[in-house]
Amino acid sequence: MTEPPQPPNQPPAPSGYGHLPGPPQQGYGYPQGENPYAQQAPYAQQPPTVQQQPPGHAYPPPPGMPTVPVAAAVAGGPGMPPKKKRTVLIAASAAAAVLAVAVVGYVGFAGSDEDPKPPVAQESTDAKPSGSPSVDQGDGNGNGTGEQADLNSGRKQGEDKVLWLKTAKVDGPGMGVESAGQWVVGDTVVKSVWKSLSGYAVTDGKEKWTLPFPAPVCSVARGTTPEGKTAVMYRDGEGENATCTQLRVVDLKTGKEVWSKEVPKEGLFDLFTSPTLAMTGDTVAVSRGGTASAFKISNGDKLFGSAMGTGCKPDGYEAGNGKMIALATCSDADASAEVHGVDPVTGQKAWAFRLPKKFKVTSIYSVDPLVLDIGNEEAKQRSIVVLGPDGKQTATLAGEGSFAVGCGDTGLFRALTTCPSAVVDAGTLYLPTAAEAGKANEIVAFDLASGKAKWRTPAGDKRTLTPIKAANGQLIAYRKAEEDQGGEVVSIPAGGGTPTALLRHPSGPAAPIESSFRTPKLDYVDGRFFISTSRLQAKGTDEKLLMVFGK
Repeated sequence: MTEPPQPPNQPPAPSGYGHLPGPPQQGYGYPQGENPYAQQAPYAQQPPTVQQQPPGHAYPPPPGMPTVPVAAAVAGGPGMPPKKKRTVLIAASAAAAVLAVAVVGYVGFAGSDEDPKPPVAQESTDAKPSGSPSVDQGDGNGNGTGEQADLNSGRKQGEDKVLWLKTAKVDGPGMGVESAGQWVVGDTVVKSVWKSLSGYAVTDGKEKWTLPFPAPVCSVARGTTPEGKTAVMYRDGEGENATCTQLRVVDLKTGKEVWSKEVPKEGLFDLFTSPTLAMTGDTVAVSRGGTASAFKISNGDKLFGSAMGTGCKPDGYEAGNGKMIALATCSDADASAEVHGVDPVTGQKAWAFRLPKKFKVTSIYSVDPLVLDIGNEEAKQRSIVVLGPDGKQTATLAGEGSFAVGCGDTGLFRALTTCPSAVVDAGTLYLPTAAEAGKANEIVAFDLASGKAKWRTPAGDKRTLTPIKAANGQLIAYRKAEEDQGGEVVSIPAGGGTPTALLRHPSGPAAPIESSFRTPKLDYVDGRFFISTSRLQAKGTDEKLLMVFGK
């Protein structure tokens, strides 16, 4: 296939780049499965802001970029279109009656939140809406209830256990409900479901507390403070005109509210469309629809906001590892894009990186060190660039394969967040290649100093590998389960090498449930693997919510 023309003074892109067009990334869920515990909500998908490119095409680096070998060319990689003046769009959400949410599990039962008025942690009740049996912890002989198969039955030699499975029975609106939050804090794992947060003991799944909200939770921060606090947003009412304006900080160890407040508007056209939350230090930033503002996590005091004005105005903030950046649109004829280094306390700009003409940031892989995916849709160009602490470009990544693109931008007005499947540690970026049906993907390690690929580890046997985190000189990754085969948690040395299995999840009745999680939340903490759904159908029947594996 003919390669696209190259810009002046740039080496040709090697053939084969972008030859594995991948499935939709995080945020594009598919319903699947006939098992009620395996079903996912059939909700409308948002089109990615980055168009897909036919296989076999490569994207040359933008003009003016350093002449490192070649930008990492990837299938589907042109950038977002330039931002224009936005027409006011009001999305009518489905009206939801105030109905009971019952969370049940194979170990322990959660109370209902039929009365979500007091914003304090509630003790678990003895409600048992579905009578789900507990998971057998030992020999795999089952528990004799006959209601559900023992999830640890039929374990093969060397396979580890399902510690517990939590299910949810929700009567909600026709489009389903969000369940996007998952945090592991000490001996508690916390999960959000529609209008509540619940904490469960990591060892056996018994409910420790439930914190109700007066309206549906609509946005959650991915991380926590060192003390175990996080930020959550919820709607200002139940009606179809309710918007996502209410901000609450929660102590996840106790399930108690720290404070709540309504986020004030920054201007007339501050619509609070699809807000995102970014936390670092004592700052939480709320980004929405081209506007953003920041508050103290400790007491809710406002720190700064992206007020209207001339020049280059921040559209949204992202943070990580003690650093904060702003993505900004400039008020010139080309609506040029900039990236700013920002003081997370004052909001003052420390430096600015101007993207090449008509380039936009399409994905954020890391904030510190700063690694950005940028693209020009018109020219079909794309680069993954590394910026130093002063905002100057230090490297352009070069590597063959199809990598995630637009993974942090799932809607027209949603601010970019760091891609959950990108991991950075000790000057190395780990990215998974996209997986084509019936083919294995790879994890590729990039040296951020040189931009070159250091090593590649294939998932093997038509499987899919996803990075989770890096620690102690090891990359921790998840090998996705198949219908007839359990997943695995593996470690890969930072220098490359053969993966070592940390957990081998059981096959048998557990595998179809594990394999049916779509766009799941993943974590591996203290030898336990946590996988949960991000959305529920809410049809009043039991659905899988959170599954935990261990020794």
